[in-house]
Amino acid sequence: MREIQASRREPFSKNDIAFTKKPSLSLMQKLEILSDSAKYDVACTSSGVERKGDKTGIGNTVSGGICHSFSADGRCISLLKVLFTNECIYDCKYCINRKSNDVKRTSFTPQEICDLTIEFYRRNYIEGLFLSSGILHNPNYTSELIYEALYKLRNEYRFQGYIHVKAIPGTDPVLVQKLGLLADRMSVNLELPTAEGLKQLAPNKHRKSILTPMRQIQNGIMSNKNELMLYQNAPRFVPAGQSTQVIVGATPESDYEIVTVAENLYQKFDLKRVFYSAFVKVNEDKSLPALPGGPPLLREHRLYQADWLLRFYGFEAKELLSEDRPNFNVLLDPKCDWALRHLELFPVEINQADYQMLLRIPGIGVKSAGRIIRARKSTRLTFEHLKKLGIVLKRALYFITCNGKMMYNTKIEEDYITRNLLSVKEKLPIDAGGITYKQLSLFDDKTFLESQSGAETLKPHQIKEFQEEIIRVS
Repeated sequence: MREIQASRREPFSKNDIAFTKKPSLSLMQKLEILSDSAKYDVACTSSGVERKGDKTGIGNTVSGGICHSFSADGRCISLLKVLFTNECIYDCKYCINRKSNDVKRTSFTPQEICDLTIEFYRRNYIEGLFLSSGILHNPNYTSELIYEALYKLRNEYRFQGYIHVKAIPGTDPVLVQKLGLLADRMSVNLELPTAEGLKQLAPNKHRKSILTPMRQIQNGIMSNKNELMLYQNAPRFVPAGQSTQVIVGATPESDYEIVTVAENLYQKFDLKRVFYSAFVKVNEDKSLPALPGGPPLLREHRLYQADWLLRFYGFEAKELLSEDRPNFNVLLDPKCDWALRHLELFPVEINQADYQMLLRIPGIGVKSAGRIIRARKSTRLTFEHLKKLGIVLKRALYFITCNGKMMYNTKIEEDYITRNLLSVKEKLPIDAGGITYKQLSLFDDKTFLESQSGAETLKPHQIKEFQEEIIRVS
């Protein structure tokens, strides 16, 4: 750690030159700026880790995921999601916080991160922290401040809740290791699908510098698993695994290229999640696409559906798309689209198909496929049984038989089935006006505060009192 601290002249204090140069802002003003700056980072889920409180601190993390509330497009809203700083030495053309933009800049101190996290947690508004950051001075300098905040939370405040932190490319491996011992999940944003796209829109970032900490985290997780097998009380390193984010639509890569990149990341780096973020044009730059129809939200949704098929349904990228057919059908979900292109495999007898084939039937998911396997051990299933088991028969009926019979007299023809599937209204995370990218505020959004698990209904005067208390803390 001494080598890392050498990048700064003295240990951190609130009088550090990096902070005194900026106009003095209250904690609430900083929160408004830095929570808004974090809204485009979607890689913030928290499932996959369990840590029970040991009665010496506050908080706990359960494997079912502490994020009890999600926005309509799947983004988690029960974490305190902020940037440590929106200062940045890089000039990525797609980023609102790029160096050349004239935006209000500010930074938290490690103590302020601790104050906010603990105060929000005590009021049951949040159950964890998602901390990302711009680059202040250099990666090591910024990561050291983040480390100090996490160290205080874990050791001084005894906070045992969920923490997700960004690993900044270019950070000293020793510091990445130290952060991994404090965080539940870490992520390194891939940003753009290909090295060419990165070179075009983020000339200060390089694929090698992004993949290096990603590989270090992967190796650290594998090594830690071996340690835990030998020593039960060994410290845990990134127990919830790592994730990444890919921006969709900023560069001309096809869906096939994006899905192939995601598949390689899952296979070669053991990632837990690849998140897809529809490109939102916040800067005017000739290198950026015009997007006359707005952010490609439906495309983002189709990529998430395909990602689910890769991770849980046994599909491969080459089965879903190809170089000759490089983009998803926006009218149909990827699974229905695949089934329509492989009608020679259907209809499938529901009482005989194996688990993997059941997963490929539209309208049947992982849980319902498991229910079918268990239920048919004791009985021959009928369509009425399938309905009770949760199968979406409006989709599945074109692809299955029960005891040799289809539900209705149905033509096994692509055009016929396609017309009928299109008449079944698909639940999309997009309303008539499109998804808003305004991140919900922890202060002024009464609906959000009331939606948190276990939170009591808040009156306007209670929200105001809480705002005033946060101001006093600052």
